[in-house]
Amino acid sequence: MKPSIAQAGQSLFDEIRHIDDEGVEYWKARELAKALSYTDYRNFLSVIKKAQESCRKSGHKVENHFVDVNEMVSIAYGVQREIDDTRLSRYACYLIVQNADPSKKIVALGQTYFAVQTRTQEQYEELFAQLSEEEQKRLLLREEMTKHNTQLAAAAHDAGVKTSLDYAVFQNHGYRGLYGGLEAKDIHARKRLKKSQQILDHMGSTELAANLFRATQTEEKLKRDKIKGKQNANRTHEEIGAKVRQTIKEIGGTMPEDLPVEDSIKQIHTTPHIAPSPYIKSFSPY
Repeated sequence: MKPSIAQAGQSLFDEIRHIDDEGVEYWKARELAKALSYTDYRNFLSVIKKAQESCRKSGHKVENHFVDVNEMVSIAYGVQREIDDTRLSRYACYLIVQNADPSKKIVALGQTYFAVQTRTQEQYEELFAQLSEEEQKRLLLREEMTKHNTQLAAAAHDAGVKTSLDYAVFQNHGYRGLYGGLEAKDIHARKRLKKSQQILDHMGSTELAANLFRATQTEEKLKRDKIKGKQNANRTHEEIGAKVRQTIKEIGGTMPEDLPVEDSIKQIHTTPHIAPSPYIKSFSPY
């Protein structure tokens, strides 16, 4: 079945969407200009200026949504030249399509696309502001944990942890180090969690922070030391977990297995879904 014009427009804006190393989405002004059928970029610059003025009047900092950059592009025979461009936030794109030529059909589609996306973000921010400080910390740390578990899985994969079973064993080594010998099933039992309940979803901010430190430091060491082999990766993960545990002990903190079990973070219902790592697939009980 042939996609509708609206679906084609959404696909077009999705295709030119970028994600930076910090997981922040952005669009490039030159790519957006082409998508909106502006053949002369100089004409599009006037639209950007209008959008920046709208941003300023709305009380937002322009520099938070419009970031000028210089990029190298290939022109011919391997020759490159530097061009100026602007990285745009979702909100910046929304303001641009509101100020663009309304006679262009694709502009109308862009107005719908970015209006929906921007409203979704506004609703998220409104809900987030209503949460307690602990709930906000849990959400942010859980989001970071998801992101860094994906990066940890990729680093482990490069080290030789290839299959879902390999990764489960690898994760258990990290837990054993941090939780004084306890593996995932032991933590489930100690915290009286059901098999279907994910450990990370029932952690408070303190426990999540400890696990986040374990994950980030293990990922860094696997990459920095170019560790190869499943056994070596497993050993590294357990050693890092044990060092984090020792740090908690030295500062007089509560051991992670003794921290209280929290209600599922999914009950808060404000975090957008983050796709799991292609290496973890759908098996992960962590």
